[in-house]
Amino acid sequence: MSDAKQPVWKTTLYPVSAAIWRNEGPKGAFYSATFERKYKKDGKYQSSDSYSGHESLILAKVADMAHTEMERLRANDKAAQPEEEAPV
Repeated sequence: MSDAKQPVWKTTLYPVSAAIWRNEGPKGAFYSATFERKYKKDGKYQSSDSYSGHESLILAKVADMAHTEMERLRANDKAAQPEEEAPV
């Protein structure tokens, strides 16, 4: 089994993919997203982080989906935290 960090969420609307990564900071967990475009050249898949006009619309959709998922993950993290006791 690999020790490499894995994304907590991933989606693809070909040719654009998004991945969400969970990170730990001084104030707790936070999430970031990465995006890539896959294409085939000389029979081998390649990846890029540049997008054509048509692909930029797909990128926008994938980014919206990633944003929605990050909000859901943050809400789940917040709900899982123990409630602070109210002052007496």
